[in-house]
Amino acid sequence: MCLILFAWKSHPDYPLVVAANRDEFYERDTDSISWWPEHPHILAGRDRADVLGSPGTWLGFSNAGRFAALTNVRAPSEKKPDSRTRGELSLMYLAGQSRPMGFVQEHSKRFEQYNGFNLLMADLSDPENSEMHWVSNRLMMGEKVRPRKVYPAQPLTPGVYGLSNAMLDTPWPKVNHRVAAFAQTLAMDHGDLRNADHYLRLLADTHQASDHELPSTGVSKDWEKALSAAFIKTPSYGTRASTVLRVRKDGNFEMVERRFDMNGTIGHDVVTGQISAASGSNLAV
Repeated sequence: MCLILFAWKSHPDYPLVVAANRDEFYERDTDSISWWPEHPHILAGRDRADVLGSPGTWLGFSNAGRFAALTNVRAPSEKKPDSRTRGELSLMYLAGQSRPMGFVQEHSKRFEQYNGFNLLMADLSDPENSEMHWVSNRLMMGEKVRPRKVYPAQPLTPGVYGLSNAMLDTPWPKVNHRVAAFAQTLAMDHGDLRNADHYLRLLADTHQASDHELPSTGVSKDWEKALSAAFIKTPSYGTRASTVLRVRKDGNFEMVERRFDMNGTIGHDVVTGQISAASGSNLAV
């Protein structure tokens, strides 16, 4: 996943809205969004690549009100080929019962086993105590990416955010441009779980940044430019899925996924559901 736009508690009807693009090599085997047979409460796509660790997901939601999404931190010079697959982290959170900060405290010692990642986690099971956190096993020291040794609490306040392959809200061109478009689309959303195409349209933007705007992450300039678009398309690598998730205050939710290969759109799925009320919560079901 290379671009995640999300609104946390900043819309009158939706506590959470997510619009995200997953970028990957076209040859990487992947399943579309579905309810997982071994975890029937989890709705997510599935990575089918041969990896070290448990094949997981880049983005998912559960009918218990748990959300997780993952991006890589782009730092080619420090990538270790024998690291565990990062997608298992989002699956571990979705399949577990810990709240976001508890998950970080329980698993932070194993974060060094992974190449650089950003992990978003939200828990909407109890509307009165819902929370969302961001955690990364990397930090920026000047212009350099370095491993993180400590993991302070990083709960997110209400707002509109953008996350790509650097730290949260790092002002890469596609983050800045698409956050603005996302905020406009969000403002026009009446809260009725309609018009997901408006979000998919903003994710389909293929504009590349000008040379002076490009970040320097350790890849070639041509590759940096190709990766600067919100929607990426190269002969071997590109945006494989665009996903829109909207969760209403009444617990109804919708996940829309549009999938692509090198030739264009290959699938479109819409899945709706209802969050199961947590014990003691006043969630309407």
